[in-house]
Amino acid sequence: MMFFTRKKTEMPKQEDALPGRSMPITPSMRHVILQQPLTGPFPAGSQSILFGMGCFWGAERKFWQLGEGILSTAVGYSAGFTPNPTYEEVCSGRTGHNEVVRVVFDPSRISLDKLLTTFWENHDPTQGMRQGNDTGTQYRSGIYVSDTEQFEQARASAALYQQALTRAGLSPLTTEILMAKEFYFAETDHQQYLAKNPGGYCGLGGTGVTCPIGQAGVIGSA
Repeated sequence: MMFFTRKKTEMPKQEDALPGRSMPITPSMRHVILQQPLTGPFPAGSQSILFGMGCFWGAERKFWQLGEGILSTAVGYSAGFTPNPTYEEVCSGRTGHNEVVRVVFDPSRISLDKLLTTFWENHDPTQGMRQGNDTGTQYRSGIYVSDTEQFEQARASAALYQQALTRAGLSPLTTEILMAKEFYFAETDHQQYLAKNPGGYCGLGGTGVTCPIGQAGVIGSA
């Protein structure tokens, strides 16, 4: 059991990852809360970003609850190797993927700073390959950006939050900040899971440390 747990917390090499499949998983439903097609199309000027912060059920809810300016949220898999993976394959630790939430937003109505604050304050980004009792590579903390502007803004927010964590006596961040790889939709049952199952599992828990974005000058969009 200890060997199996260790392997689940080690990123596989690309040559050792599961082969996956050529056919994508395509959710056929509309967003339960926002009533928009999960796959788009989305309005001109919209942006997207991926967040990994533990079990994606609770993470997705945090972002659709922001309301104004959120055009869509969807859960899926990214930052790994296996094409079109299933939930079971990702949970095996043999795909390299993270459980992520794709957030599509209108930057004229909600700032990336707001999304980043929501990310930092609603999970513990110091835990490595786990989040609370959920252990595995798919539960690592990660921000996967669409362009260099998002990348620089995410890096700046991480530096600010690290300062706040250090002042609180907490461990260093383990969050990876990378350019986004392909996003693979999770199965329909996982989309907006906690809207369909209000009493369902949510393992999110923050550090209790406030993210100082907005308190130390503007680092991103208004």
